[in-house]
Amino acid sequence: MQAYGIAAVGAGAMFGAWLRWWLALRLNALLPVLPFGTLAANLLGGFLVGVAVALFHRHPSLPPEARLFVVTGFLGALTTFSTFSAEVVAMLQRGDHAWAAATAVAHLFGSLLMTALGLAVVPLLARSAG
Repeated sequence: MQAYGIAAVGAGAMFGAWLRWWLALRLNALLPVLPFGTLAANLLGGFLVGVAVALFHRHPSLPPEARLFVVTGFLGALTTFSTFSAEVVAMLQRGDHAWAAATAVAHLFGSLLMTALGLAVVPLLARSAG
């Protein structure tokens, strides 16, 4: 591994983790049965990864460290499959089966939809700017 790549992933992860933590602090208490901070992190991350993939595809001359910083570091730390999994299992253990199912559907399909939207936004913005 190259030093710049390691630094890019580490720096991006630091900022992504901070944002995920902030979202949890601000949003998880809104509805105790459904942790909105985790959902917001995953939906935002899904959208941003779509934007990032589209931008990196349109600009192949960007350094690989930029992709490592944004996608692997920042978005890898922002999005959280492990926390989502733990929250759904906790709901199942409490007997909140409907909330567990709704949460799983919201995370999975919401993230897929947000990624598709992120991918679609970049060409639209490029057309309107050009």
